[in-house]
Amino acid sequence: MKRRTCLGLMATLALGACTTMEDGLGADLIKLNYRATDALMQGVTLDPAQPVLVATLVDQEELSESSRLGRLVSEHIASRLSNRGVRVVELKLREQLFMKGSTGALLLSREVRDVSKAHSAQAVVVGTYTSSGQTLYISLKLVKPEGNTVVSAHDYVMPLNANIKGLLR
Repeated sequence: MKRRTCLGLMATLALGACTTMEDGLGADLIKLNYRATDALMQGVTLDPAQPVLVATLVDQEELSESSRLGRLVSEHIASRLSNRGVRVVELKLREQLFMKGSTGALLLSREVRDVSKAHSAQAVVVGTYTSSGQTLYISLKLVKPEGNTVVSAHDYVMPLNANIKGLLR
């Protein structure tokens, strides 16, 4: 009986080791994105009565484009903020929240200012991602709509494994 328990424990440990970020098989995106959101919000004080908007992360090389990964990371950020007591407005207005290559930064577009104003948003989370070799680089910023002031920023990486590559399509 002890041998069976020991073998079961060893199998569990071995399977757990197979899903680490280092071997590229199963990056835990939720935990990674939650930690990044926590880091972005560290030292930031927000008014609980005013909402925050979370824009879809976009491809640094094509600012008018995103992917399943960009949308998923944005969902994780919104979930984490909401779970931490931040009032997050659910927006599915893709055209109004994406960066546009011809205008530069997201918050310079009139549409985003209008959306922020319409919802009395105190801040907007924006972000980009880009890949290089076996690494995906992600940059997040918390921006105040008035004056396009960056309040906080956080950069992080994730392995460009098969899971992540599949989400980039």
